[in-house]
Amino acid sequence: MLENEANPTLSKSTGLPRKRFYRARAHSNPLSDSHFPVPTSPCHVDFSLHYPQFCSSSDQIDSSKKIQFADIGCGFGGLLISLSTLFPDTLMIGMELRDKVTEYVKERILALRVANPGQYQNISVVRTNSMKYIPNYFEKGQLSKMFFLFPDPHFKEKNHRRRVISTHLLDEYAYALGVGGIIYTITDVEELGDWMKACLESHPMFEALTEEELEADPVVKLLSSATEESQKVARNGGQTFQAVYRRIMPAA
Repeated sequence: MLENEANPTLSKSTGLPRKRFYRARAHSNPLSDSHFPVPTSPCHVDFSLHYPQFCSSSDQIDSSKKIQFADIGCGFGGLLISLSTLFPDTLMIGMELRDKVTEYVKERILALRVANPGQYQNISVVRTNSMKYIPNYFEKGQLSKMFFLFPDPHFKEKNHRRRVISTHLLDEYAYALGVGGIIYTITDVEELGDWMKACLESHPMFEALTEEELEADPVVKLLSSATEESQKVARNGGQTFQAVYRRIMPAA
């Protein structure tokens, strides 16, 4: 408690970081040059910084453990935290471009680990540009789930090339996803929802999940409830548009 009183960025009641000290612009330009370290390949990612409980004394992660879920543009980390307890043995990472938001998620995860010993050890966050550096973090076919929740709509047509879902970027996501892996997308902007669905529908390495599969997938329910953005949409009575697609082998 004394530490919380000395640190105004932490809530006295919960010990969690307070968002008002980590405010940032709603979105960043993914095409601009940013200055942060980028690993030259997946084998150069220092996992001991992200998942210390899963690392041996030599700072090497268990060879049977690799990151399987990636939350692209993770925002304040709401989805990661919900997924952590739903899949406690699965390593997952949030990828966020905004530095203050990334720092908030780091502090939030650390605080949750302290308050809940043994939990939330399987989630972490990294500041990076996922539109440029996906292959620097993940091996071919490594991921089983990728999330794109409430991405920047970039309304102006000249800025559509900044959208995180596009035909050419889906090639990179297909590289990182194993066959059977799933991409989850959701937005409250109908035009963007149509855009993402059209991109996925036209790509030869993705197919839509059936209604039965969507109903059976517990993750689908989190898309419209787990993130801060989804909760804001719900409070305002807004509508959401989702597209959930599976990575497949292209037809010969």
